[in-house]
Amino acid sequence: MVAATRAEAADVPTGLPLVITGIGKTAAAVAVATALARVPDPSRMHVVNIGTAGALRDGVTGLHRIGSVWNHDLNAAAIRTLGYDPQERLHLGAGPALASGDLFVTEPAARTRLAEVADLVDMEGYAVAFAARRFGAPVTLVKHVSDNADAAAFDWPAAVAGSARVLGEWLAGFSAR
Repeated sequence: MVAATRAEAADVPTGLPLVITGIGKTAAAVAVATALARVPDPSRMHVVNIGTAGALRDGVTGLHRIGSVWNHDLNAAAIRTLGYDPQERLHLGAGPALASGDLFVTEPAARTRLAEVADLVDMEGYAVAFAARRFGAPVTLVKHVSDNADAAAFDWPAAVAGSARVLGEWLAGFSAR
């Protein structure tokens, strides 16, 4: 299991391995890569990233298994003109789209722009998925909506415990399979 903060992982069932990455894409990528580099066969490890996310549209609530994740603060078009594929969008299966970036989204303009291509926003999901894929490990991203990616996002510390409970309940069912 992978989470950005201990608060998000507060209700992870006892006995499950847990990596706390820290906040942001760089911290998440390094932590996941470091953990997978220590495993003899990473392709046999299922990386499950749990955490909170901001809703980019009104009415989006609850728990979501992510279907695609987009690195939203990468200038992919410019990189493509140089002849490289930045792999800014990773498809994981069925489910909503998640935008990941180092921007803590609280401004209406940023929320509106991201809502054109995604349902939810976080700061680590893309990096976790990218690192897991580089190691050949299957990856699942599960996010619980903690806020509406607006000024209320600054109340995240008050909302995270409720999200952690829901994520812990989901993990208990997932790990029982």
